[in-house]
Amino acid sequence: MRPFKDHTLKEYLDSLSAKEPVPGGGSAAALAGALGAGLISMVTQYSLPKLQSKSDRAQAKEILKKSEKLRRRLLVLVDLDSKAYLRLRETKNAKPAVRQAALKTAREIPLEICRLSYEAVELTPFLVAKGSRYLISDVKAALEMLFAAYTASLAMVETSQ
Repeated sequence: MRPFKDHTLKEYLDSLSAKEPVPGGGSAAALAGALGAGLISMVTQYSLPKLQSKSDRAQAKEILKKSEKLRRRLLVLVDLDSKAYLRLRETKNAKPAVRQAALKTAREIPLEICRLSYEAVELTPFLVAKGSRYLISDVKAALEMLFAAYTASLAMVETSQ
């Protein structure tokens, strides 16, 4: 399977809308989180040159470093979620211990998406307070995507009980 992160947007959306087991809600949630983190990075990069104090610039650089790390990991989780789900499907008739191990992995990935989305949300107060006022709508869009990633991933965990 070619990694979804290497697909064009059209290819990914075509796969998502097809009658295929993957990608699904967990993969889409990870992508939403990556999009939110990407917006945080963009707002930070536009805001950085306009910040006056050395401490504000240092904080913005740290936010950029963290948002990029989160974005990259969430993009990896787009594929890992799909792989975990396919593995879980393969264990449908397996021994209980094998099935439980696959189920554990399938739950850990959306929980990581939740955690990373929350971490990204925590980066935004500085941008609201000190970032470019022209990009507040982008911060709000990032927050909505991160909230969606969080709640969708949580739904994946809750329904896998």
